Amino acid sequence: MKAFLIRRVLQAVVVLIGVSIVVFILLHLLPGGPARAVLGLRANKPQIHAFDLRYGLLNPLPVQYVDWLNQLIHGNLGFSYKLNQTVDSLLVENIPRTLVLVGTATILALIVAIPLGVYQAVRRNKPEDYVFTGMSFLFYSMPSFFLGIILIIFLSDTLPWFPSTGPTATSPLWDQVPNLILPVLTLTLVTVALFSRYMRSSVLENLVQDYVRTATSKGVGRRAILFRHVLRNALLPIVTLIGLSLPGILSGALIVESLFNYPGMGLLFWNAAQTDDFPTMLGTTMIVGVAVVLGSLLADILYAVLDPRVRIT
Repeated sequence: MKAFLIRRVLQAVVVLIGVSIVVFILLHLLPGGPARAVLGLRANKPQIHAFDLRYGLLNPLPVQYVDWLNQLIHGNLGFSYKLNQTVDSLLVENIPRTLVLVGTATILALIVAIPLGVYQAVRRNKPEDYVFTGMSFLFYSMPSFFLGIILIIFLSDTLPWFPSTGPTATSPLWDQVPNLILPVLTLTLVTVALFSRYMRSSVLENLVQDYVRTATSKGVGRRAILFRHVLRNALLPIVTLIGLSLPGILSGALIVESLFNYPGMGLLFWNAAQTDDFPTMLGTTMIVGVAVVLGSLLADILYAVLDPRVRIT
């Protein structure tokens, strides 16, 4: 187990270094360089030269990368000249709200998708299976912004049950629970459609395994086989899927936050893209890259805990 963890951690470190290199290169591929992006198109050559000299942009690229990586390790993700605030302070303000949105939607999706996938597998090729399969395909293929608009039309305009906008940044989230309903519901429905399909396929695959036939031949009840044996093995792909689907969930959160004006990391990135705030965009991209790598690493570790066979591979 120890060797497995060390190998996975080292792989994660290599990937993170690769992500940092890509983000650093993107910064230097901006038209006119970082100085032009920050100072604007009207900046003259002396102003650009002074900016490059002040921030060490005249040094060789390897030296710049080492300096930038050192700043990154110490938590300095840059400075937003558009908002006149450090990027790390902006992320500290917005990440908790995004975690609430993504975490709540993911937990609710798992609570719904796992029993739904099991039920569909048990009722395979029955009318209810076809109904839920159709609904899953519908929600999974529907863009999150379109689903959000539909929910706003029906649950906010036609039926004024919930606010059409997300919570504000000036008050705690727990004081604005009604404003959380539609953003969380939008992201949950899309995620449920993904998880339930994988859960159904995983349960069906396990129901035809030899250990199920052996347990059946010994007189073990179908319910006991399903919940004591099949369910645990069927959850293994879901554990991996949670880590691997993190990029999709975060990208969905970006759209949802923009649609509902939800003050999180996605809305921060969207506003930064609208105002050419490149330091904020790159800092957010780096944080998302770290989250994705850590999510995949956590999925590997949980998979090894649940299935000891993978530790020797």
